[in-house]
Amino acid sequence: MNKYLLVLSVIMLGAVPAGAIAKSKTEIPEYTVEGLKLVPDTKNIAYVWAEPGADLSQYARVYITGPYVAFKKNWKRDQNRGSIKVSSTDMERIKKDVAALFMEVFTEELQKGGYTMANERAEDVLIVKPAIIDLDVNAPDVRNSGRSNTFATTAGSMTLYIELYDSETDDLLAKAVDPRADRDKGYMQWQTGPANRMAAIRIMQPWAEALRKGLDEARETTHQDKEQNQ
Repeated sequence: MNKYLLVLSVIMLGAVPAGAIAKSKTEIPEYTVEGLKLVPDTKNIAYVWAEPGADLSQYARVYITGPYVAFKKNWKRDQNRGSIKVSSTDMERIKKDVAALFMEVFTEELQKGGYTMANERAEDVLIVKPAIIDLDVNAPDVRNSGRSNTFATTAGSMTLYIELYDSETDDLLAKAVDPRADRDKGYMQWQTGPANRMAAIRIMQPWAEALRKGLDEARETTHQDKEQNQ
């Protein structure tokens, strides 16, 4: 089993499938096996666990590892019941495209906030290890001559699982899980490759903003504390 899914299954204690984690907060453990504590009343992310007292204010650079991407269970089988036929090559290409788009969206948002992207370990580097799981594309952009147009009310959904580490000590500082779906338009619409890309951006953007704002708030809190102690 991939390490991200293994960790996720441990977090959820086998009680809640990733695609249904928003069902009941009482089923979510208050502490993870690493001792991270559930953060109450998070605004933009469904579930966040953090090391008590963890300080993110020292990080000016961010090192994002290549995102792991996995489709929803039986996604290929379900897709191939209709007119669209998805191949293993199509799935690998889609996963690579999703991973590349994730890096693009997060890099742009973090750089906009003044953070530098890094590919090395250092005192001021935060390591971000992301995974996209339960990827469900309603109308995949397959490449075969027999493709027919597909209509749907929404482009699909995906779940973010992310871990934050100190790059020098490898201490796990926080982790989060957030399922998110593209908006349902309420009417059938032709789904295309570009439309799927824009839908993925709409889903990923709030995640990138949440990370950037979390780092911003940590800096601001530390700055205010220093001013009060002067």
